[in-house]
Amino acid sequence: MTVKKGDFVEIEYTGKLKDSGEVFDTTNKEEAKKANIFAEKAEYKPIIICVGEQHILPGIDSFIEGKDLGKHTVDLTPEQAFGKKNPELVKILPISKFKEQNIKPVPGLRLNIDGHVATVKSASGGRIILDFNHPLAGKELVYDIKLNRIIEDKKEQIDSLFRTLLSINIDTKITGNKAIVELPGKIPEQISKQLGKKISELAKIEVEITAKENKSEKKIDLTKKSKENANKEN
Repeated sequence: MTVKKGDFVEIEYTGKLKDSGEVFDTTNKEEAKKANIFAEKAEYKPIIICVGEQHILPGIDSFIEGKDLGKHTVDLTPEQAFGKKNPELVKILPISKFKEQNIKPVPGLRLNIDGHVATVKSASGGRIILDFNHPLAGKELVYDIKLNRIIEDKKEQIDSLFRTLLSINIDTKITGNKAIVELPGKIPEQISKQLGKKISELAKIEVEITAKENKSEKKIDLTKKSKENANKEN
């Protein structure tokens, strides 16, 4: 079966540096352990993406369109992955800024500064050099991917979109030609309408978004996903 733009596809992947073969990311638990990048709190399992929506790196997203299900390998240039190194994203700050917050900057330390993630490149002479580029910016990468299946089930499609867009797990109920989504908390009405419209377009079904009644009026933190995206881009 051939993958088309707009298809929902379950995918597994392992990403490596092209020059060294070092594994830096994977959906496979055993691969993560073998590469010494296993994280106890991380979730290792296939992900579901909507092809053409860049729910994954642009180079992979464009590569899988037109491919058959099964195993593939794709080489990515920096432009297709995490971008080229931007020298303007290398900044110098005085060490006093870090002392004020009781932070000891050492080379390799990753810091979140005003919502942007930076890596300490050097610390000497009272000056700290920070690199706000993504750690893999400028790198050529290789991804081994496996396209497991095309998702036709509307509930599975919609549930996966909420995990991708809002990082939340929901339970969609399908009634006839309508999907009813109950969120664990409230989101602004305008965002709810925009989200419902987008998901309706992708899943090709009418979507109604509701929120659980909760006396404490729990609200969904929409900044969490935006910060994650910012961290990926910087």
